[in-house]
Amino acid sequence: MASSSYSNSPCAACKFLRRKCMPDCIFAPYFPPEEPQKFANVHKIFGASNVSKLLNEVQPHQREDAVNSLAYEAEARIKDPVYGCVGAISVLQRQVLRLQKELDATNADLIRYSCNEMPTTHHGGRRTSDGEGGSSLGHSHGFYYPSTNWNNDPCGNDYPRGDI
Repeated sequence: MASSSYSNSPCAACKFLRRKCMPDCIFAPYFPPEEPQKFANVHKIFGASNVSKLLNEVQPHQREDAVNSLAYEAEARIKDPVYGCVGAISVLQRQVLRLQKELDATNADLIRYSCNEMPTTHHGGRRTSDGEGGSSLGHSHGFYYPSTNWNNDPCGNDYPRGDI
């Protein structure tokens, strides 16, 4: 919970509402005097009476989360009166879809590149798959290909990866 000093200054809610902040003020733990805009936004969108009723109905251990949600939604509603936080969620979802498409295109490019650019490794004009002059790690252009057979080659080749 946020802390508020009852003796020094009233909480942001009581200060905004121009009333005396009592020690049992429902707003004090969640709207400290250092954050007046937080309560102003919540009050503008939901109203002090509705917030007070909501906080009294919510379990004490859930109140801080409830206030944080109200504050987030209030700020979002002020920025976007029609959609509020749903508008922000939609923007983020569209961004995720765009980035997913970009990632898919990049992965497709990588597969195309690896299919077109996986030449047989040569050492002195001889193929290294027989173990001559090559390592069992099957290095080719800095890629590591284990010397076991892999049948899930994205290029559709049936040779073991170590023989590339």
